[in-house]
Amino acid sequence: MKKIDLVLKEALGKVKPEKEEMELLNKLLKEFIFKLGKNLKQSRLNAEIFVGGSFAKGTIIKKDIYDADIFLRFKKGKENISELTEKMLKGIGHEKVHGSRDYFKVKIDENFLIEIIPVIKIKNPKEAENVTDMSYSHVYYVKKKIKGKILDEIRLAKAFCHANGCYGAESYIKGFSGYALELLVYHYGSFQKFVKAITKINQDKNSRIRSTSPKLGQSKEIIDIEKHFKNKQEILMNLNDAKLQSPIVLIDPTYKQRNVLAALSMETFLRFKKICNEFLKKPNAKFFEIKKTDAEKIKRESERKKLEFVSLTIKTDKQEGDIAGSKLLKFYNHLENEIDRFFEIKKKYFEYNKKESANCFFSVKNKNEITLNGPAINDKKNKERFIKTHKNTFIKKGRIFAKEKINFSLKDFLMKWEKKNRKKMGEMSVSGLEIK
Repeated sequence: MKKIDLVLKEALGKVKPEKEEMELLNKLLKEFIFKLGKNLKQSRLNAEIFVGGSFAKGTIIKKDIYDADIFLRFKKGKENISELTEKMLKGIGHEKVHGSRDYFKVKIDENFLIEIIPVIKIKNPKEAENVTDMSYSHVYYVKKKIKGKILDEIRLAKAFCHANGCYGAESYIKGFSGYALELLVYHYGSFQKFVKAITKINQDKNSRIRSTSPKLGQSKEIIDIEKHFKNKQEILMNLNDAKLQSPIVLIDPTYKQRNVLAALSMETFLRFKKICNEFLKKPNAKFFEIKKTDAEKIKRESERKKLEFVSLTIKTDKQEGDIAGSKLLKFYNHLENEIDRFFEIKKKYFEYNKKESANCFFSVKNKNEITLNGPAINDKKNKERFIKTHKNTFIKKGRIFAKEKINFSLKDFLMKWEKKNRKKMGEMSVSGLEIK
């Protein structure tokens, strides 16, 4: 066997749940569904239960804490289906999660969490009021089309993306959803072919696409598994520009007006492409293992290289999950831009803990001196104000500039910045900033 085949065989052994483990999880799931069914019958709600996600499709990977999706399909009506679901869950300990449509979490075991998601029963995807309403058709399609050995190839893809921080369509990840990976591996034929295909997609940070630009469209990776459209050009003309901005356009086999990879950002794609290249050059099962960032090690390295290292904990009062994660990431990016004005960032790190806070750090080098842009020299009022504020000024091409010495540390800068910008932090939904 080739080295890559041996590596994939080893990786699959690590990421595929044991038979006994799956039997226990399925037993717990079956017992819970029975209990849920009794509650549903007693409440006399016009809804049906179906299991979705990786459990239903047979693509689940090994985790410390497993989660399963249970959907309640309601016939379309005027009622608030989230409220109806919550009433039906009376007697079952649960946590309410706010979103575009509220759903519920139930912990049935230390290592097993179930999400109960109310959806509208639809015949046509056009009738969907929420993307979760399309879940039934996604599960049906995958179970019908994807069977046998390809399921293990999908497991490898999911584990690979998960280990490298590219798994999930949430706005703080902007990566590959489980459904997208199932379709991509099915389309390319195997995990290895999928990874190779990613490395051959020529996209860069400046790539953009408009439906009126045929040349750009031809270089774009556009996948239409069910051949809903005649060619790429028809796709470019039929989908609006917002749905065409992702590095890969993947037409949903169950609804041709939807790009399954619309959430994939260029930044995540380029990072994933780099990882794919590294894996193909030096295959190793470690690519499928979640890497813990050793902050202490990076701190010691920073000290050795005479860099300043500062770690932070950012807190928010927003709902945990996609909302909290996206707010925390947005603030982290804003803070990074502020730091970058005065310091050269050598290493940085952000990790959302899935709750209401995120940990991050910056390893930086002081820029010592920076040039500040001032007003045009004919702007007398602002010119005088700028000269009063800054001592070392000079004129170039009709504009005034100033040289400013950076004689403060990153920690001092952040402490002063926090005091000065507490109102802005509140506006950005940040409730606390701990500087260590």
